[in-house]
Amino acid sequence: MKDSLTEYLIAASGERKVPDTLYTQKGEKVTAAEQWEQVRRPEVLALFREHVYGVNPVERPDSLSFNIVETKEGMMGGKATRKQVDISFEGPGGKGTIRLLLFVPSKQKKPVPAFLLINKRGLDHMDPEREKRSGYWPAESIVERGYAAAVFWTNDVDPDEHDEFKNGVHGIFDDKERPSNAWGTIGAWAWGASRVMDYLEADSDIDADRVAVAGHSRTGKTALWAGAVDERFAFVISNDSGNTGAAISRGKIGETINQINTKFPHWFNENYKTYNDKEFDLPIDQHMLLSLIAPRSVYVASATEDEWADPKSEFLSLVYATPVYQLYGFNGLGTNQFPQPESPIIGDKMGHHIRIGKHNLTQYDWEQFINFWDQIDK
Repeated sequence: MKDSLTEYLIAASGERKVPDTLYTQKGEKVTAAEQWEQVRRPEVLALFREHVYGVNPVERPDSLSFNIVETKEGMMGGKATRKQVDISFEGPGGKGTIRLLLFVPSKQKKPVPAFLLINKRGLDHMDPEREKRSGYWPAESIVERGYAAAVFWTNDVDPDEHDEFKNGVHGIFDDKERPSNAWGTIGAWAWGASRVMDYLEADSDIDADRVAVAGHSRTGKTALWAGAVDERFAFVISNDSGNTGAAISRGKIGETINQINTKFPHWFNENYKTYNDKEFDLPIDQHMLLSLIAPRSVYVASATEDEWADPKSEFLSLVYATPVYQLYGFNGLGTNQFPQPESPIIGDKMGHHIRIGKHNLTQYDWEQFINFWDQIDK
């Protein structure tokens, strides 16, 4: 193992030639946060929309409504109040509903901060009765630490299947003729996270200025994109998100852009497929996605046996996103040394750990996310 990410970069691919986030499309260097916000950030965001995640046909629909289906006190041995909320909307192609499950600590002074998980694994991992429990979403542990635990199922927004974008929110909002930069499923799920955020802003029990969005694997990609486009999320968590998530694409080990576009042709926009086996032609790379989260907090987690995601390339994104955080006076990780397993780094608005084990989201991972926020959210 190389001692520094610079050495790893050279050893892995000769020279990755990662784009410099701080140079505008006119070649001007960004030297201040105001310049980043007014000029460069909009450029980078537009590039990701055009070339990777797609352009949404709608943001918050005028038809959006919230129906609190249930409020039940005394859950989790009296430690939490359960809320089940239907977040409904309609468009030219029909109606849709996102079912939000929310546990709010009973004993904490309100409003409380919240962790929102974008759940791909199904309803078994978000049992409202808590008869089935999972390290994937350890709601009890989140509540015990003083945070609300929120979760929604991605299938309520858009099923994870390629049917020419006829189902889910695509069928509800898309025009008949989809342009090559139209949103894919990852973009749709991120849109869904923002609609949940719309509700959390309206719930007086939740501190809407302190909401974290988290995801694992494909929803780790989603969480990063949601955090990039929706600046209301104060904390963005990527767990094992790999290709087109946290990992730098240039010179990446494991999954490539070609492989992800071939296996999951519905995840991204059509323009992205033109970069199959042409990562170096992209005008952006994934460190620039993390940069879009600045100056808010970002945490990237990896696993030792997850070579498909490429943990070092995930860590490298944090290193290369640091200059944007420095525009705001934050040091970022404070190191470019790849850490030993299970030695979390709690930096300045940036966090990281690599867990021993396989591609998964576990109780250990959640403990580190909460520890990070406990320390920085003071």
